[in-house]
Amino acid sequence: MANDKDSRGQPEPMSSQADGVTGDLVRLMPRDLVFVMRFMGESQYRLQSHFQDFIRAELAAGGVTTETHPMIHLFIENHAILLRDFVFSGVSLSRQFRVDEIERLTGDTTSMIRVDIWDQLKSHIETAEKQFHSQAGTLPKLLSAFEIPPGPMAGGEK
Repeated sequence: MANDKDSRGQPEPMSSQADGVTGDLVRLMPRDLVFVMRFMGESQYRLQSHFQDFIRAELAAGGVTTETHPMIHLFIENHAILLRDFVFSGVSLSRQFRVDEIERLTGDTTSMIRVDIWDQLKSHIETAEKQFHSQAGTLPKLLSAFEIPPGPMAGGEK
């Protein structure tokens, strides 16, 4: 493994590193990329409202109301969101499509979907690298929490 001095040398330009990993991800797409359904907008609101009503009724049947628990609406809303997300995640995971199937369904004979995904992957990888690089000055302070603590335990003595 390279030491710290080696890793601080002249790094490869970000674009060529991003090209390499982007190429790897695109090659793995037929196996690793799946498209899943996502319910949005009014559907999310409708299911969340259903669960809020359901939870409110269940709690009221047990004697818990806004009169007895004035802040209960926060509990109800939080749990309704959790239940909504559970339902939508379960449905989404059970209906996955591979890139080949999406290309066939959309009639994409030129693999434009893959080209678009390549472009987006590369752009987002470069953005993530630039963001990390811009915060590099704060790393020594953050990484100090991971250093070996001073004292006799550092050498393995008991």
